[in-house]
Amino acid sequence: QVQLVESGGGLVQAGGSLRLSCVASGLSFSSYAMGWFRQAPGKEREFVAAMMYSGTRYADSVKDRFTISRDNAKNTVYLQMNSLKPEDTAVYYCARSPYMSDRRDAFSVWGQGTQVTVSL
Repeated sequence: QVQLVESGGGLVQAGGSLRLSCVASGLSFSSYAMGWFRQAPGKEREFVAAMMYSGTRYADSVKDRFTISRDNAKNTVYLQMNSLKPEDTAVYYCARSPYMSDRRDAFSVWGQGTQVTVSL
């Protein structure tokens, strides 16, 4: 069964940190790009970060605050989020793509999402 399962979301105050995890099962992992996207209420799902091999890409809005990493031995990708802001509030999704991209349509396998809420 092909599956991506996110965890680590929650409620945090502005300026705080969270680390999201996404565990992959039933699919190839190490040779694929893994990405994080987010969707706030009433907004389009947007790119946050992606990683393939040692290459990374970030949205401008999270650069220098968020860090994507992966552990291929554990089939897990992480998103370390620091200096969180209320505008980071969204459901965060991980996804897999056969190539490095920041386009939503490049990613064909998605997790169910985890809620991140940042309060003032």
